[in-house]
Amino acid sequence: MSAAEATRKVMLKIMLLGDSKVGKTSLMNQFVSKKFIEMYKASIGADFLTKEVMVDDKLVTMQIWDTTGNARFQSLQQAFYRGSDCCVLVFDVTNNSSFCTLHKWRDEFLKHAKPSDPDNFPFVVLGNKIDLEDRQVSIVQAVNWCESKNNIPYFETSAKEDTDIEQAFQAIAKNALGIRE
Repeated sequence: MSAAEATRKVMLKIMLLGDSKVGKTSLMNQFVSKKFIEMYKASIGADFLTKEVMVDDKLVTMQIWDTTGNARFQSLQQAFYRGSDCCVLVFDVTNNSSFCTLHKWRDEFLKHAKPSDPDNFPFVVLGNKIDLEDRQVSIVQAVNWCESKNNIPYFETSAKEDTDIEQAFQAIAKNALGIRE
């Protein structure tokens, strides 16, 4: 690897936060491994996977942290928040309460990650499970919430059908690198 290539290589720590059963693990697995596992298994604590992607002319290694949405384990996972480059807030479009808790996840992250500039810390919101019928959260509601929080980028995804996963994670990487489109 040349010196120029080495200087272009970047590591990004990405946190996935949201209630249980919104699809954080499925989103991560679909992005990294192109796999969707139908059977639900609750995450305990935190786990991570990595994937290298090209962002503009940079080779970026995304270290994607999947955290539990279970309240019993939240105090454990908060230790993982520090040093994050971007926080991805995930909700299930068929579950209004998972949308209503986004502000709690955002506030908890900022409190425990202690970023140097909390007002401008990069967040991305993913409304997952758009493949399901019983939608409870409209695109308008989600976009309005994101706009009210410093214009957070918003994507609608389906981990099951691999809908807009690549585009969302490309935007996550760009957001973490400070590239706003």
